[in-house]
Amino acid sequence: MSRDLIFEIGTEEIPARFMPGALEQMADLAAGVFEEYRLKYDRVATYGTPRRLALYISNLAEIQEERVQEIKGPPVKVAFDADGRPTKAALGFARNNGVAVDELVTRSINGGEYVFAVKKEAGRPALEVLPDLLLNIVNGLSFPKPMRWGTLDMRFARPIRWVLALFGEDVVPVEVAGLKAGRLTYGHRFLSPGPHEVPEAGAYFAILEQNFVLVDQERRRRLIWEQVTRLAAREGGRVEEDPDLLEEINYLLEYPTALAGRFNPDYLKLPHEVVITPMRDHQRYFPVWNDRGELLPLFITVHNGTDAHLETIGRGNERVLAARLADAAFFYREDQKIPLMDRVKKLAEIVFQENLGTMYDKTKRIVRLSRLLVTELDLPDYLTPLVERTAELAKADLATAMVYEFPELQGIMGSYYAAHDGEDAEVCRGIRQHYWPRFAGDRLPDSLTGMVVGLADRLDTLVGCFGAGLIPTGSQDPYALRRQAAGLVTMAVELNLKFSLARLIAAAYQGYGDEGIKLPRDLTFVQDQLAAFCRQRLEHLLEEKGIRFDVIEACLAVGSDDLADVYHRARDLNAFREEEGFNALQTAFTRAFNLARQAGERYVLEPEALKEKVEIELYRALEEVRRRVEPEIKAGRYLDALKAMIPLREPIDAFFDGVLVMAPEKEVRANRLALLQGVVDLVRQLADFSRLVP
Repeated sequence: MSRDLIFEIGTEEIPARFMPGALEQMADLAAGVFEEYRLKYDRVATYGTPRRLALYISNLAEIQEERVQEIKGPPVKVAFDADGRPTKAALGFARNNGVAVDELVTRSINGGEYVFAVKKEAGRPALEVLPDLLLNIVNGLSFPKPMRWGTLDMRFARPIRWVLALFGEDVVPVEVAGLKAGRLTYGHRFLSPGPHEVPEAGAYFAILEQNFVLVDQERRRRLIWEQVTRLAAREGGRVEEDPDLLEEINYLLEYPTALAGRFNPDYLKLPHEVVITPMRDHQRYFPVWNDRGELLPLFITVHNGTDAHLETIGRGNERVLAARLADAAFFYREDQKIPLMDRVKKLAEIVFQENLGTMYDKTKRIVRLSRLLVTELDLPDYLTPLVERTAELAKADLATAMVYEFPELQGIMGSYYAAHDGEDAEVCRGIRQHYWPRFAGDRLPDSLTGMVVGLADRLDTLVGCFGAGLIPTGSQDPYALRRQAAGLVTMAVELNLKFSLARLIAAAYQGYGDEGIKLPRDLTFVQDQLAAFCRQRLEHLLEEKGIRFDVIEACLAVGSDDLADVYHRARDLNAFREEEGFNALQTAFTRAFNLARQAGERYVLEPEALKEKVEIELYRALEEVRRRVEPEIKAGRYLDALKAMIPLREPIDAFFDGVLVMAPEKEVRANRLALLQGVVDLVRQLADFSRLVP
C-alpha cells in the first residue's frame, strides 16, 4: 500500500538566486533520508515559488521495509563441541544478541565457518517515522545567507510562516520552527491569500492553481517564455534567449502574466548597453529587437498576477524605466564633457583593496605588467604603445557617473568614452575586452590589447590578494579569485598563450614593491600557492574538454608552469592512448620508470662501457628516437613526438629480458641505470607515463 506525500514550507519571499540550489538540495536530501528510513517510493520532486519550498513524493510506502541484520559470532568449532552441543561461547553470543541459540545460522567466510545471529526488525508505519524524517530534511538545507527570527535558534533562508504536511489524507505531525504542520496552504499574497484547506496530497497543485499560484517552476518557466515571445512577436519584434534573466523572473513570482511597454525612441540614440542595462539588470525587462538586429523602443515585463489592469501596470513600468533612462542619458552627456584620460588620476580616490592601494596604484602596475607581457608573449613591437594606452585607460571609467550608477557597464562605457575622445580603435576595443571572459563560457577577447591588459589585470589581482593572505577558503571568495584564475587559465589555453606563470607572478609581485606596498607573504609562498590554485582551474578545464583524469595527472606531474603547453601535451597524449601499441609501449616505459626511480641518484651514461648486445641496441634506439623526437617537442607537435617513441618498445623489452639491470658490479649497474634514466628523461618531457591507468 502507498500514498503520496506533500510537504510544504511556507516562508517570507526567498531571494530568487537561492531557489535553484535549495530545490536541488531538498531533492538530494529527501532521496538520502527516505533510503535511510527504509521507505520505498516511486519519485521525488521539488517545487518552489518565492513563498514556498515543496517536496512531493509519489507512491510512498505506508510501512517501512523490514530491517535484517546478520551479526558475526565465533567460529563454528568454538560455538559447538564435537557432539554439536552449543558451548558457552554460543550461548553467550545468542543471549547478547537477543536470539535463541537454535536460531543461530552458519556462514562461510574466507574458507572458515562462523555462526551468525540474524536479527529482524519489523517496519514501522510511515506516519510514525515521517516527522523525524521531514525535520532532518529541513535541518539539512543550507542557504548563502540564512536568517534568524524571533527568539528561535533556527536559521533558514527567510522566516517560516506555515507548514503543510499530508500523507495521503492524514496530517503528518511534524513541527518546524515552532509551527505545527497542518493541511492549510496559502495562495497568491494579494489575489487569494487564504488560508486554503488541502484535503489530500494529490489535491495540492489544483488548489494552489485555483488560488493563483503555479507551484511547478518548470511549468512557470515555459509559460513565461511562451508569453514573452508571443507578445514580442505581436509587437513586431523578438526577444533573445536569456536563461539567467528568465530563471530570475521565474523565481520572483507565482502567477506570471507578460505585458509590453514602450519608451521614448530618442533614447535609442544612446549606446544599446546604456538602454539595456537599466531595463534588464535593474527592472528585469526583456529588450525587444527587430529582424535586422536593431533595438526597438519596446520592452516585455512579467508581473505577478492576472491580466486585469494590464494597461495601468504597463504605464507604471514605463514611468519607472523612463526615469532610469533619463538618468542614464544625463550621465552619458555629462561624462563625455571630461576626457577619459583626465579621469585616471581620480582613480586615486577609489580603493582597490585596503591593503593593496588604490585603483590608480593598480593602473600603474597594470601598465608596467602589460608592457612586460608584450615581450613575454613575443608580440610585435608596434603593439607596445597601444597596450600601454589601453592599460592606462582601462579602469578610468570607474570614475564616471555612469559606471558609478551602473557598475555592470565598466569597460563598456570606457570604450565608448575613449572613442568619443578620439582614441585608437584598438585601444577602445581593448578597454572593453580586458574584462573578458567575465564568467565561465563567456567570450574571449579578440583584441590583442584587451587580451594583454586582461592578463595583467588578473595577475595583479591574484598576486596582490594571495600576497596579502586573502586566499579563498571553502565557499568564501569575496574577491572572485576563482573566477579571475579561471579567466587567466582559459585565455592561456584557448588563445595558446605561451608564458611562464612563475615568472609573471614574480613580475606582478615586484610591481607591488615598486608602488611601495609590502606584501605580507613572500614571493615563494605566492608562487607556490597561486600556481597550485591555477593548476586546479586548469584540471577542471581539461576535464571539461574530455581529457582523462590520469592523462591530466601524468602531464601535470612533469610541469604546469606553461598552461597552454600542459593542454597541448594532455590533448595529444589523450589521443595517443587510442593508437595501436600504446598499451605495450606504456608497459615498457613504466618498467623503465619504476627501476630508474629506485636508483636514488643520477648516473652518467658511458656508451663505450656498454658490452651486451641488448644494451647497445637500446642505446642506439634511444639516440635515434631522441634525434627524431626532440624537434617535434620543440615545435609543439606532441602527438608526432609520442608516435616517434614507439620504436623504443622492443629494445626496452629486450633489454629487460637480456640483462640484469641491478648487476652486482657497481659500474655495470650504474651504466644500465643511466641508460634507463635517459629513457625516462626523454618521455618525461611530455608526461609521467607511470601515472597512466592501463
